[in-house]
Amino acid sequence: MPKRVLTGMIVSDKTDKTVVVKVERQVKHPLYGKIMRRSKKYHAHDEGNEYKSGETVRIEETKPISKLKTWKVIERVNTHATPERATPEG
Repeated sequence: MPKRVLTGMIVSDKTDKTVVVKVERQVKHPLYGKIMRRSKKYHAHDEGNEYKSGETVRIEETKPISKLKTWKVIERVNTHATPERATPEG
């Protein structure tokens, strides 16, 4: 069975070797049909303390590491990649 992989934003990196990742999803209201945002926070393992708050990362489900941690960070998602701006010549 393949492991679940989710994408979310790190909201806390204060604890040692752990980051808290907020994963948002969109669901349709069963009666009114409005699209709503729902979010959940996951504690993920970060062995080298290399990920910082505000970064977008992908996390993968693993066997339990501690009471709350059953996910680990697998990679950083490059969401801030912008093309080089042309500098105006003066």
